[in-house]
Amino acid sequence: MRYAHRRSWRWAANVAVVDIHNVSQTFGHGELAVQALKATSLSVEAGELVALLGPSGSGKSTLLLAISLIQPPTTGRIVIDGQTLYDEGPTGIDVRGFRRSKIGFIFQQHNLIPFLTALENVALMLQINGVSRRESTRRANDLLDTLEIGHRAHSLPAQLSGGEQQRVAIGRALANDPVLILADEPTAALDTQRGTKVMAMLRQIARERRSAVIAVTHDHRMIEGFDTVYHLEDGRLARVDHHEQVTDATPA
Repeated sequence: MRYAHRRSWRWAANVAVVDIHNVSQTFGHGELAVQALKATSLSVEAGELVALLGPSGSGKSTLLLAISLIQPPTTGRIVIDGQTLYDEGPTGIDVRGFRRSKIGFIFQQHNLIPFLTALENVALMLQINGVSRRESTRRANDLLDTLEIGHRAHSLPAQLSGGEQQRVAIGRALANDPVLILADEPTAALDTQRGTKVMAMLRQIARERRSAVIAVTHDHRMIEGFDTVYHLEDGRLARVDHHEQVTDATPA
């Protein structure tokens, strides 16, 4: 892929792309307070795919929102790509700008802009970050070709199948060559064959671009595609040492 060489030093040095320490999230106050995420620490290296498993309401999406600071945590420290974004409070970094340039999001429902073509949906992310229209179009075309969806570049989302929409969503997430990709149920709406292809893409992307990938999933079919698996329940995170234990440990 075009930008694979940019971050190759991280893999060799085993430097963590994501490093969070004692991150917790409490909603409400006083007697009505609910601790959705208990003190959680997690480190993810370049090229590593991490799965977050657990029942609904266990804190998986809360953790993703905290890592990206879309919903800042109550306590803890968050370091991404060597920059401390949160340390028991904001650190003064332009978090919105950091997210735009360093983090890619893949959503279960794709969230493509319905009146823009596949090409325009991907190119828009580049243009938001100041890339010229001509260059953003060229790079978006390259991404769609890499994801084997280039032949549908000028189709609107409604004209695409679910698997095609997911590929466009992945292209959009990769547009700014992010150091971190956060995915929420990326294969939930896909059949086994398409889900396997999406996982293969994420693995290739992580390896070649040296991106860290953290994905929330209930899809036990895809567990073998991840390097590291964690189980979240009642706000507590625990590593699952062997993939074969996941089905027994994690409710669907």
